[in-house]
Amino acid sequence: MTNITDLGIAALRDGVAKGAFSATEVATAFNAAVEAAQPALNAFIVTTPEKALEAAARVDADRAAGKPLGKMAGVPIGMKDLFATRDVQTTAASKILEGFKPQYESTVSQKLWDAGAGMLGKLNLDQFAMGSSNETSAFGNVISPWRRPNDTTPLAPGGSSGGSSAAVAARIAPAATGTDTGGSIRQPAAFTGISGIKPTYGRCSRWGVVAFASSLDQAGAMAHDVTDCAIMLEAMAGFDPKDSTSLNMPVPDWAAALDADMKGKKVGIPREYRLDGMDPDVAKSWDDGIAWLKDAGAEIVEISLPHTKYALPTYYIIAPAEASSNLARYDGVRYGLRDLPEGAGLQDMYAATRAAGFGPEVKRRIMIGTYVLSAGFYDAYYTQAQKVRTLIARDFTKAFEQVDVILVPTAPSSAFALGEKSADPLEMYLNDVFSVPASLAGLPAMSVPAGLDRNGLPLGLQVIGKAFDEQGVLNASLALEQRAQFSAQNGSRPEKWW
Repeated sequence: MTNITDLGIAALRDGVAKGAFSATEVATAFNAAVEAAQPALNAFIVTTPEKALEAAARVDADRAAGKPLGKMAGVPIGMKDLFATRDVQTTAASKILEGFKPQYESTVSQKLWDAGAGMLGKLNLDQFAMGSSNETSAFGNVISPWRRPNDTTPLAPGGSSGGSSAAVAARIAPAATGTDTGGSIRQPAAFTGISGIKPTYGRCSRWGVVAFASSLDQAGAMAHDVTDCAIMLEAMAGFDPKDSTSLNMPVPDWAAALDADMKGKKVGIPREYRLDGMDPDVAKSWDDGIAWLKDAGAEIVEISLPHTKYALPTYYIIAPAEASSNLARYDGVRYGLRDLPEGAGLQDMYAATRAAGFGPEVKRRIMIGTYVLSAGFYDAYYTQAQKVRTLIARDFTKAFEQVDVILVPTAPSSAFALGEKSADPLEMYLNDVFSVPASLAGLPAMSVPAGLDRNGLPLGLQVIGKAFDEQGVLNASLALEQRAQFSAQNGSRPEKWW
C-alpha cells in the first residue's frame, strides 16, 4: 500500500471521502512526517499538529453524519507565515513580529479551513517575502530536500516560499500556500520539482496577508501536480469585499475542466528570453517543452516582448518603493517588537526597533524604496518605472492577440548552494529574470517540473496566460506534465537523507 504521505490533494480527499482512510489518520501521518523532518529542513517556523487533528476530527464527524465534504476535506496543508492565522504566531519570518498572534484569520486561510483543510503549521520564508533563496529568514535557513549526487552541500529551496516548496517536495505536506510578488511561488517550485501557480492579480484576497508590494503580491497554490494546484486554487480564490483589489468574478471549476489537448491553441515563444549565456540545460528543457506542446497539438509561434529587458530594474524600483511604505507600520508602537533604549524619545524608539527587528535584505529594500520615492528622485525613478511597467503589460496584451499562452523557463538555473549568491544582491536578484514580467503585468503563470539537469536537480517550465485565463495556463501545464513524466522518472524525487 502507498504511504499516506506520498499522496497529493486529490488522492487524500477522495480516499477520505470513500473511507479508505480517515482524515485523522492522514493528519497523524503528516504530523509525524513534519516532526521527523523539521530538524533537518527547518521548513516550519511553528508547527500546529493540534490544528491538523482538530480539522481532521471535524471532517471525520461530517462524513460519519453524511454531510457534504469540502474541496479540501481531510487534507492537511502548510501555511506560509505571511498569512494571518487566528491565535497562531504570524511573523513574516521577521523578529519584528515575533510573538504576534493575530485575533483574526486571513481570507485565504479561512477559505481553506472552510473547504475542510487543516493546518500542519506556519512555513518558513524569506523575511517579509524578500529573497530568492530562503536565506533572509530570522528563524534560520530552509534546507532543500534535494542534494546533488554524492554531495552533501545544502541547497536553496528557492524563495520567498522556500518553506512551502521544501515541505511539499519532501512529502511532509501534500500542499502549501505561497505568495508571489516577483516569482516567489514559481521559482521555488522549479528548484524543488513541484508545481506552483500564481493566479491573475486579484483572484485571491490579500486581506490578512502581510504586505510586501501591494500592487504585485498574490497568493497561490503549491502542490505535487497540476490537478492538485487547480483544486487548491479553487478553494483559495474568490471575491472579498475587504480587499479593494479583489476580482468580483466567479471562480471556475478549474480541476473539472482540465484538458491536456492543445489542438487549435497557439503557444508563444518570446525571442527576448533567449538570453546570452543561457544555461544549456535550461535551454534544452525549454526546447523539450516546445516539442511537448507541439506533440499535444499546439502551434508554436515566435513572439516579441520588447520591453522584457527592462522588467528586472523596473521591478526592483517598484517593489522596494511599495515595501518602504508598507513596512513603515512596524514602529514598535502597536504590535510586535519594541526596542526602547533608556531615556529614548519616539524617534529613537522607531530607529532602535527597526534596527533590531529588520534583517539586512529588508533594510536594503526599504532604503532603495525610500530613495526612489524621495522628492528629488521620484520622477526620475518611480514615475519612469511605472511607465515602463505599462509598456511591459502592453507587450503581453499585444502578444496575446496572436497566441493563447506563452512558454518560457521558470528560472535561469537549477538550485544553487546556500551561501553561493548571498554576498552579491544583484546576482541574487537575477534569479527573478524570467518570472518578474508576468508579475508586473498581473498575469496568471505556473511552473511545472520539466526534468533534471546534469547535476540531477529539477528544472521548471513556466506557462504564462491571459488575465483571468487560469484554465488555459493549467491546461497547457497539464500537457507539459503528462509528457515530462517527471514523477515517473528514475530519481526525479529527492532521495531521502533527512
